[in-house]
Amino acid sequence: MNNTALILLVAGVVIAGFIWNLYNGLVTARERIKEAWSGIDVQLKRRADLIPNLVETVKGYAKHEKEVFENVTKARSAIMGASTPKQAADADNMLTGALKSLFAVAENYPKLMANTSFQNLQRQLEDTEDKVAFARQFYNSNVLDFNTQIKVFPNVLLAGMFGFSAVEFFEATETEKGNVKVKF
Repeated sequence: MNNTALILLVAGVVIAGFIWNLYNGLVTARERIKEAWSGIDVQLKRRADLIPNLVETVKGYAKHEKEVFENVTKARSAIMGASTPKQAADADNMLTGALKSLFAVAENYPKLMANTSFQNLQRQLEDTEDKVAFARQFYNSNVLDFNTQIKVFPNVLLAGMFGFSAVEFFEATETEKGNVKVKF
């Protein structure tokens, strides 16, 4: 075997190794995004499961607030039906607004605010909100890593050929980015 053939063989092995490593790295990153998305999904469903109990507790005190309860129910349904990060983010924003209205209604009923079931549900919801925020952060970190991997040179030359494309971030709306004022 002459030197030229040996150099071509080594170069071919190096290139094949690079492509193999790139492909496996992108597959791993994509799977991390799926795992992170499932974390958001679990927390959104957990929050959605708390909503009916919260609504029923508030309904006992505020029977005439029908529109608020309907908005919460619609938002909960949207969360349960979301299948993409964009749909989930939109539904999450809708639910956040509906819950703000629900808690605003609750503020008008001192007996409700003192009710231990309501307080327990509120604590669970706050805990879930923290978990949703963490899951979003974890998801977006994985999306950033993946999107960076497919856009840097020389990966950008091969990522598209392997069917890898950028993934959407789970983004907050402008309303959510503002200061939240909680008053009890």
